[in-house]
Amino acid sequence: MATPSKYKYKLEVKVLQKPLKVPAEKLEEFKGVFSKRVLSRLKKEAVECPLKGSPVSFLECFVCDRFIRRVKGYVYCSG
Repeated sequence: MATPSKYKYKLEVKVLQKPLKVPAEKLEEFKGVFSKRVLSRLKKEAVECPLKGSPVSFLECFVCDRFIRRVKGYVYCSG
């Protein structure tokens, strides 16, 4: 995992009206970690992934190897 000072991208977290699709295997990783209420809120948040070139759900970004941290509405990514 990269150190916080070694980020390459600072991505803004956007709140969507409808949640993005999240693969079932990714959702299984969060069972027992987050409540259903928190999971439904996080599904409606997205970031513009610099690697995929398209918006992805924050939950998918959170389990990515390149995710460093999330602070005040921004995600720090090592690219």
